[in-house]
Amino acid sequence: MLTRYKLLLSTTLARYFPRTAAYLEAEKHAAAERLKAAPKAKGKATSAKKTATAKRAGKGANSATKKPVRRTSAGIYSAAAMKISAAQEQAMRDTVARAVAANVVSAPSDEQWAMILGRQPLTRIFAGAGSGKSTTLVLRVVFMLCHLNIEPERLTVISFTNASCSELRERLLKVLGFWQSPVDAQAVRQCVRTFHSAMGLLARQALGNPGWFEQLGGKGAGELDNPLAGGRLGIAQIRLLKEVYQACYAEDPAFRSQVHELLGSAAPDEQKPLPRVPMQPFKLNGELHAAPLFEVFYGQAGFIESIGIRIEKLAVDALACSAQERVFLLALQAYWRALQRRFSEQGLMTFNGAFQQLTQMLEDGDARVSAEALAGFSHLLIDEFQDVSPQIVQWLQALHRRLANTATAISLMAIGDDWQSIYGWRGSSPELFMAFDRHFPSKGKGKSAVLMLQANYRSIEPVIRAAESILAGVAFKQDKATAAVRSAPPGSHGVKLVTPFDLPRDMGELHREIVAQCDYARSIDSRERTAVLLLGRRNDTLKDIQAGLDRKLPVKAYTIHRAKGLQAEVAIIVDDCLPTTPHPLRNALYAHCGFFANSYDQAMADESLRLGYVAVTRGVSRVLWFVRKPQGATRVLS
Repeated sequence: MLTRYKLLLSTTLARYFPRTAAYLEAEKHAAAERLKAAPKAKGKATSAKKTATAKRAGKGANSATKKPVRRTSAGIYSAAAMKISAAQEQAMRDTVARAVAANVVSAPSDEQWAMILGRQPLTRIFAGAGSGKSTTLVLRVVFMLCHLNIEPERLTVISFTNASCSELRERLLKVLGFWQSPVDAQAVRQCVRTFHSAMGLLARQALGNPGWFEQLGGKGAGELDNPLAGGRLGIAQIRLLKEVYQACYAEDPAFRSQVHELLGSAAPDEQKPLPRVPMQPFKLNGELHAAPLFEVFYGQAGFIESIGIRIEKLAVDALACSAQERVFLLALQAYWRALQRRFSEQGLMTFNGAFQQLTQMLEDGDARVSAEALAGFSHLLIDEFQDVSPQIVQWLQALHRRLANTATAISLMAIGDDWQSIYGWRGSSPELFMAFDRHFPSKGKGKSAVLMLQANYRSIEPVIRAAESILAGVAFKQDKATAAVRSAPPGSHGVKLVTPFDLPRDMGELHREIVAQCDYARSIDSRERTAVLLLGRRNDTLKDIQAGLDRKLPVKAYTIHRAKGLQAEVAIIVDDCLPTTPHPLRNALYAHCGFFANSYDQAMADESLRLGYVAVTRGVSRVLWFVRKPQGATRVLS
């Protein structure tokens, strides 16, 4: 009765208080699992329950397409606290105090100390913008290596890109040097990796050290990086995709027919010589631009795999999508089979394909993934967890379940901020961070420890409050109470909208404003390395603006997506943060994968507001936003 009451209460609160719905998701699903595991009565009572359930399932016009909810089975993580003595804690505090006195690190706050000295093997940390999480993460790693005596060969820190890994390694080496730790630069390099670099270690052993399609033609050669940070397809990649498309068209009559149906042209007469392979651009409903079909196939396949769906196992008829979208998916499946054959012939693999294969091998207990190779993943600390995808979640689950089954001590510390999740268009979602306990369950009745880093050491109060006001329209978020630590200098302000603004017409005004903001930063003796951070959605726009600026000015320009983690005295934003157009196919795929409560369209609407939040919180004491008219994220600021 108590369990059923909890379920009823969770559902009711989720309906009337949507902002707490995410917090209750894990509780609801845990209760559902307990109900499933409970012994069932035999006979008529069981039959009646099944009938009632069937009736409830049949309610509503869209009951047949209701999305499944993916659950994890038995617990992975111990509910018992890690053994940390008072002497170990005190030794850490004493050494940190000396490091603070030597200006090696800043003095941690109480909430930062909670993260540094955390005892739970499963911990989730909501770290807001400017909360000092990087320094805190470094100190947590130092505590584990130098005071808990965890071997560096059993610990991995995951950062988002190679650039952020390089910065984190530099900070960690500096602090380890003060601790006089024997952990050297090579060990630190092995410890700190991107997801893809970490995956590459396993792939080298278990998958025969494949070549990577993403690096074909020398593109991005070297240590594997997160493809979210990469650019467009290279010439060699496009050539291979095109060749496979042409071969598939020539060899597969069904594929030929599907191609012509998608392009709106008559199918060729099979009794006559084949015409030239059609290369006209195709625009999928919901996408912003048209492209050759083989590029559209590749792009959508990447999204499908990122949200945890295996393309070859996708039951196209089960999706709630249009007839044209169904034809598109069937053609994609045929093309993908041909592409995988070509990859196999050339010893190539995609990052997504490797994650899929390794996950399956881990789940199957495949001996090619050795205990020695897995040991380095025993203790995981993962930054920017709000931007992981279902595919990464599946891989992490398989990694730690395999290690847990061998009685290896494991821990997972996930650090993120759902307010800064901005990669949903590539399959990532903050829902995975917010429903953390559902995907990463503890044994028994245990749950993850939840910590909050809510102090903002970067921006002044007016900037923070303006940024938070943008998030009012986000349907799915964790409520937080951010506190500004930095005092406001003379002449500072929150976000100022400059509207109406037309870039070609008002370029001169923008250049003069950028120079004026550099002067402002100089006048207040700003300690920021960058006076002005110029932010936008498109590189072309930023390059046009930079072309008319003196290169000696302390100004840097980045797309908003690349600016995460950066800051400047003044942030100048020159673009709208509008949501994308509705995307019916991705809505259907979102529902089908079973990981999300949101639709894809709702996720993108939320993400457009979070993108505005990320842009504004790059500014320390001033933000200027140039827009054609107040809309989207800027509407609430007008």
